[in-house]
Amino acid sequence: MKNVVRFASACALVVAGLSTAQAEVLKIATEGAYPPFNYVDSDNKLHGFDVDIANALCERMKVECTIVAQDWEGIIPALIAKKYDAVVASMIATEERKQKIAFTNHYYRTPLSVAVAKDSDITDAQTQFKGRTVGAQASSTQAIYAEDVYDKAGADVKLYPTLDEANSDLAAGRVDGVIADKFPLLAWVETAGKDCCKILGDVAGTTADASIAVRQGDDALRERLNKALDEIVADGTYKKISSRYFAFDIY
Repeated sequence: MKNVVRFASACALVVAGLSTAQAEVLKIATEGAYPPFNYVDSDNKLHGFDVDIANALCERMKVECTIVAQDWEGIIPALIAKKYDAVVASMIATEERKQKIAFTNHYYRTPLSVAVAKDSDITDAQTQFKGRTVGAQASSTQAIYAEDVYDKAGADVKLYPTLDEANSDLAAGRVDGVIADKFPLLAWVETAGKDCCKILGDVAGTTADASIAVRQGDDALRERLNKALDEIVADGTYKKISSRYFAFDIY
């Protein structure tokens, strides 16, 4: 009888241990309006490179992954307010952002690029926007660049809540150019914007790291994410995910 009781107790402990291990949920935010990195389909489900990478990292860390959409301009305040644990949303790890939050190692790198109308007489991404209007997504590195460079050079900088809105105004002729991270801008030009617009070129000296954001002090989570990222790069999982969206290396 004692052996039966001991066995039952041992089983209960094992089950309790499994329940504890299975109970860990990592809540991750992404924007949901930045294809092909993150976007919402007609069924209101999140997809994209960022989403697939987040799921792969959670699987590697053996945690349950809950991914939620969050408007870009509120994404850092909501992280700090503990509405979620991490941000996987193509966020560039700038020095200014590092004053508020922490970042993992990069999971891809991107330069800034500029798109213009196909019939535009603009031929240089850095010197020919005086007296013209340039669109960019608000609270982004491209917005900072546009205000620091184009605005000071005599351009009118117009900021938008999402990149899609800036691109729509370019297609409609309401702005003369849009500056954005290269890969989402290129994806738009090759699909929805193929009839109206073209990539003018990359902006020299702007290649930067896109990283996962966590709260300052969450060092254990940051290191777990770094370890999982190293593992999915090493075993080919990262390349498999990347190849779904890009015909070239973005790491």
